[in-house]
Amino acid sequence: MSVTRAGSRLRPLAPGRSRGFGGRWAGLFGALFAGAGLLTVIALLPWISGTDVALTVLRARSGEQDPSPEALAAVREQLGLDAGPAAALGHWLGALVRGDAGTSWVSGEPVTPALGAALGVSLTLTSAALVVTLAVAAMVCARTLWLGAHRRLTRDRAGIGAAVVAALPKFLLAAVLSTVLGVHLGWFPPYGWEGPPSMVLPALALGVPSGAMIGGLLDQALPAAFREPWARAATANGMPPGWIMRAALRRAVPGVLPQLLPTVVSLAGGAVAVEKIYAIPGLGMLTLDAAIAQDLPVLQSGSLALILLGAGAGLLVRSARRAMLGPALREGALPSLPPPGLDTGRALRPVAVGCALLLATVVGLGLLRDPLQVDTAGRLLAPSYEHPLGTDALGRDLLARLGHGALRTTALAFAVTAVSLVLGVLAGLARQVTAGLTDIVSTLPVILAGLLVTAVTGPSALGAGLAVCLVGWSPYAAQTAALLEQERAATHMAASVALGASRRHLIRRHLLPALVPPLLRNALLRLPTVVLVLASLGFLGLGEQPPAPEWGRLLSENQSYAELAPWTVLGPAAALSLLAVLAVAATALLSRVGRRA
Repeated sequence: MSVTRAGSRLRPLAPGRSRGFGGRWAGLFGALFAGAGLLTVIALLPWISGTDVALTVLRARSGEQDPSPEALAAVREQLGLDAGPAAALGHWLGALVRGDAGTSWVSGEPVTPALGAALGVSLTLTSAALVVTLAVAAMVCARTLWLGAHRRLTRDRAGIGAAVVAALPKFLLAAVLSTVLGVHLGWFPPYGWEGPPSMVLPALALGVPSGAMIGGLLDQALPAAFREPWARAATANGMPPGWIMRAALRRAVPGVLPQLLPTVVSLAGGAVAVEKIYAIPGLGMLTLDAAIAQDLPVLQSGSLALILLGAGAGLLVRSARRAMLGPALREGALPSLPPPGLDTGRALRPVAVGCALLLATVVGLGLLRDPLQVDTAGRLLAPSYEHPLGTDALGRDLLARLGHGALRTTALAFAVTAVSLVLGVLAGLARQVTAGLTDIVSTLPVILAGLLVTAVTGPSALGAGLAVCLVGWSPYAAQTAALLEQERAATHMAASVALGASRRHLIRRHLLPALVPPLLRNALLRLPTVVLVLASLGFLGLGEQPPAPEWGRLLSENQSYAELAPWTVLGPAAALSLLAVLAVAATALLSRVGRRA
């Protein structure tokens, strides 16, 4: 069988080769279609929310003004609400073509100056946080890089340390940094936005967990690159370790690079809690405040800015990937990354068992207590024999609330993660159709998604879960598409096709083994983040409602008491860390079992 014939048979499995209309323009038109759909849904928000928009706007303008029928009628006439959403959207688009983003329904001021200022703040903060993200990611995988370049890498790392750091709640880390480094030590401004020093603390709060997540994924991918034949040949030919490091990064980074897109967007538009703690007038706060006040011109303009930001970031990420992979991607000549085969250490099983027993013990003891009993005389009590984890601001036992919230928290987080993973894989398999949609969905802050969903379903745990699923599939779709593109361009795929392998054999023996392990690691690494996102929705009144003892809500409720009574947040934060360690350790153990099988 000739090489040409093999290549022709492989062509349907290699989307990277496509140069036709679908391969080049489908992503662009998908992005335009998805962006238009998102803006249309946002334009319908005042009419589908079930609330009186005139009353919401009137209260946002002045909480003391009497909402009389005459005043509400005047607001409706001024805003043109009686004309319907189509007229409002058309008027905004017509003004936007002329460079005018409209006038705020609440303040009466032009939207463009406020939007420009907020966008500038967010881009500056995003740049600083991205620097921290890359620095932390480099520190996480530095040891693996050095050992691999010197041919001393004898075992894979489970990534437990990175998982613990990635599980740190950003809003809790922001509060701790503000209190310690800002208030007590006075090294940096604890709040406000006055210059470069004001960027340090929020950049650390945003970048450290994100960098740990990116670094953890890269640290898991690097050992496979160092086990490729070229690495052994380079060492044998006396190539310097620095050259080997750069070559390994060039092989491993493209598979992780798509994860930077949702990370960058979350830094720009989804960091509402951090912006709130530091009083930063960024794009996230501007969009959230507009959504709560139903200030439609500001909300539409802020969402459009996020859409353009996501589309541009997606284009840069895909261009960087293709530049790093080079002509081998287009020609189907990529060497395949070997599956993990190094020992992860004998201590992994005891760590997993220890975390599971400790978590089960805490949950079991908590289930024996009443999580709703209020004792105002026992507010913010320190841990003691009677209250092992202390009490909260209402005197409720924190151990009881932690135990009773375990099933509710983990069950919903696992369900949301599983649904997002399945949706992401399906979308990633249809990359040519969903590429643009993935970029646009990545731009949608989960808070805004929660507002859109709860406008229809009402505030509930189910509505919060649907909102997270609505945007949570995009990182898995980006990762699936990237890994699939690399695997289809691998030389062993061409060899299998040349030997007569069927499509079913290629999927079962080559594609799925290349996709499942990294996707599973990514999903479990993001599991604690899902818990915190659900908590942020509940904190804003869009998800689980009080007095539900949900872990993320425990963090949100007690965040303001972290300095006075640190035990109020220590329990749920430690539980999230244990959950992260358990998830990563279980993934590594399953990988070992799979390799033996």
